[in-house]
Amino acid sequence: MFVRIVKMGFEASKVEIFLQNFNNNKEKIRNSNGCRLLELYRDKKEPTLFFTYSYWETEQDLENYKNSELFKNVWAKTKILFNKKPEAWSVDTVVKL
Repeated sequence: MFVRIVKMGFEASKVEIFLQNFNNNKEKIRNSNGCRLLELYRDKKEPTLFFTYSYWETEQDLENYKNSELFKNVWAKTKILFNKKPEAWSVDTVVKL
């Protein structure tokens, strides 16, 4: 299992649109094959900055999701709201207490 972290910055006037789109799709994303956990975080000091953490069984599960109609529809509605280029990392857990 690994974690996919995505950092996204939005135009202030677009945050509510993003949140509505996320809320409308979060259960579908979470129920994608291989997705074990989905979390959305908001920066305390910069309220237009968000992070998603999703836990995936395999890299192929993530790739399958990224090639799905669900992802394409969600991403199409999300990427037009950014105020900066998103960043993403796939990471393995080293220590968990």
